[in-house]
Amino acid sequence: MNMNINFPHLGIELEHVGRSISIFGFHITYYGMLIGLALVAGIFITIYFAVKSRQNIEHYLDLVIGTVLWGVVGARLYYVLFSWDRYQGHFFRIFNLRQGGLAFYGSLMAAVLFTVFYAKRKRENSMRLLDTATVGLIAGQIIGRFGNFFNRESFGGYTDGLFAMQLPVDAVRTADITEKMREHIVELEGISYIQVHPAFLYEMVWNILILVLVLLYYKKKMFEGELFLIYIALYGIGRTWIEALRVDKLHLPFGNLPVSLIFAVVSAAVSIVLIIHFRKEVERKKQMEKRRQLRRECETERH
Repeated sequence: MNMNINFPHLGIELEHVGRSISIFGFHITYYGMLIGLALVAGIFITIYFAVKSRQNIEHYLDLVIGTVLWGVVGARLYYVLFSWDRYQGHFFRIFNLRQGGLAFYGSLMAAVLFTVFYAKRKRENSMRLLDTATVGLIAGQIIGRFGNFFNRESFGGYTDGLFAMQLPVDAVRTADITEKMREHIVELEGISYIQVHPAFLYEMVWNILILVLVLLYYKKKMFEGELFLIYIALYGIGRTWIEALRVDKLHLPFGNLPVSLIFAVVSAAVSIVLIIHFRKEVERKKQMEKRRQLRRECETERH
């Protein structure tokens, strides 16, 4: 198998991009290492913001175990459920994570549900917990997404644009090669390449922009949960057009609809509505408080 990855219009030629390293005869994938690094980075960043805001660190240490465990389970279940044809009749493949197969929205939903459940048990504000974890979540997502580069996955259809990425035909799954890609196969030194959108790279850059915006807005939030909702809204907007590019979309078992694109649109729309609603509630309460203050001042003057 050829391991080259090229970005021809950027003048970048990577001659040997491996999928794993071998330590004492045991192969460890770069994808797995990056997912691990993403988790560690997300945890440390979340703890940092929890300390900075003088919250109970023990709650976040407890949350780490649950959200990581259920996040991985949720990511895998989501992927398997909506790509069941790959696992039907091969039950034990479900437990093999070394070749990828983790869906972000599955992980996100499972982690959020666990956080809400945990907050209810501990009588904490779940939206405050989610706000505190938002920066760590985005940073971890940026790191983890780069694992798709080493796995040669999460790419889009054919393009001859500036950021076009060339992948050897024998290094990607046959099911991910479209007819248009086959019509534009590039032959270089006897190696056949498909030329595609690096959709994972687009998502990384989009998430970096979201991270910057969230950090700039961090101290200006108007209500608990606003940072998390802003992230979900912006990520959903970006994921909508990025998902439309991808060729490895997961589909609903009926209607052949791309499930992650649907989640992106719905979650972005719901988040925007909630942000508008809660901001109006905050403004309404401020106005009410001003009126109360004016009444108190008037009563004081009368006396």
